[in-house]
Amino acid sequence: MQTQCAPPILLVEDNDAHAYLILTFLQEQPLVDRIDRVADGEEALDYLFRRGPYENASSLPALVLLDLRLPKFDGLEVLRQIKASCELRDIPVVILSTSEDEADVMAAYSLHANGYLVKPLGAAQFAGMSEALVTYWLGWNYPPQKHPPAGETASLSQRS
Repeated sequence: MQTQCAPPILLVEDNDAHAYLILTFLQEQPLVDRIDRVADGEEALDYLFRRGPYENASSLPALVLLDLRLPKFDGLEVLRQIKASCELRDIPVVILSTSEDEADVMAAYSLHANGYLVKPLGAAQFAGMSEALVTYWLGWNYPPQKHPPAGETASLSQRS
């Protein structure tokens, strides 16, 4: 499991109450160094494409948590633009929505969402989901640029 400092998580959430709850639980996770929040689809795209107030941003997020129902550009449009960009497409994007509608789930996966989570109603369930989410995406998951060089793969498997 990785133990180095991770780049930020980007939370794209327009509902202040939902954002507060998500931020509260994510900030309790030891692998989380920083969470940046934007409140609409346009601001999310500005952040990710380093436009406007974000043009001097130093790093891309390690993970995007994306609500579907957003002002200006909805979550599916944000997802479409992320996955169409050579620079951004490898960033994991997990939909975090109140919608259990199969059409929303299918639309998100057809645009290459890396996951789809329905926001739990209870605090305990939200805490558990937050811990599992962070542990998987920031701890266990290895994005393409973090794979060991080809020569190291064999030596790593021999140690197991």
